[in-house]
Amino acid sequence: MNVRPRYFIETKDSLFFAVNTYYHPEDAVIAFLRYIPCVDGDRELNGTFYKKVDSNQAYDYIKKNHPNYLFDWNVENKKMMGVPLEDIKEIHSPIDRLKEIINDDSPNPFYEKVRLLANIFHNEANISYDNMGITGSTLARLEKVDSSDIDFIVFGLDNHKKARQLYGRLKDDENSPLDRIKGNFWNKVYNKRIKDGSLSFDEFIWYESRKNNRGLIKGTLFDILSTMNSEDLSIEENVYYKQIASMKIKCKIIDDSQSFDTPSIYQVSNVEILEGPSINIEKIVSFTHTYAGEVINNEEVIASGVCEEVTHLENGKKTYNLIIGTTRESINEYVKLEKSPLYL
Repeated sequence: MNVRPRYFIETKDSLFFAVNTYYHPEDAVIAFLRYIPCVDGDRELNGTFYKKVDSNQAYDYIKKNHPNYLFDWNVENKKMMGVPLEDIKEIHSPIDRLKEIINDDSPNPFYEKVRLLANIFHNEANISYDNMGITGSTLARLEKVDSSDIDFIVFGLDNHKKARQLYGRLKDDENSPLDRIKGNFWNKVYNKRIKDGSLSFDEFIWYESRKNNRGLIKGTLFDILSTMNSEDLSIEENVYYKQIASMKIKCKIIDDSQSFDTPSIYQVSNVEILEGPSINIEKIVSFTHTYAGEVINNEEVIASGVCEEVTHLENGKKTYNLIIGTTRESINEYVKLEKSPLYL
């Protein structure tokens, strides 16, 4: 089954889940609940109103209505959320949805911006339409024309890099419809992404401004998200995970090549344990888009999250990661420069 991160699953009782991993058990798809039918919801599809749910709301809803959607798989002492295959009504492909929008000639101003963004990446970065897609509310057809962001996906690590480099060149070009984030848009992005004091408002702007994966197109926010193609995949499937304890480390980034993927992966060295168990951490792994591309090679960083033991079942070897984003809100979980960039 070709189901990759940021695909959506629609269930037989009209729930929408976002896929968040490349590998799945034989009888289910690992995904997180995002939209539920609700009489006072602020989105509508075919006469049914929906609302978006946060992490706590998602778990509460599943525990009450579909407890079998929480199950044991490859993480000890943690229930994974997902949809059994027999309950899947439709798998929504970001690539197919984008092509549908490109071929839609209705006078929809939101779709016009999506089409324009796709055409810019195709024509000026030479990225195939087969390697682009749209996710989030637009994939579920629950977008709000006047306020939704464009959650744009570029498939393939090299393609994603080309898209970011192109946006970096165009964001200050007065002849381009692409623009850098400014004004009140920064407040919207900051309030959506930072739910604690991990980054100040000015620090957040500094990090986001150098990533070139988020901008404006004719007054609408867009993200340039990354999902790997099969040739990029190097993830080991036959593993078992165990979350051990909260942890805080200082380290050096030595490989950021997968820092924009889902999850974001940073290889590290020179690890110093600041809080938590005395264990050798090899990777920082972030499941929240907030810290995708946050730090780069050779930077000295501080990271806070949860220590994860990884057992490689082929040979019994154990390695250790620091996990960021154990919840969508990522409270007190982050990776950032050891010293504030505002004072460098």
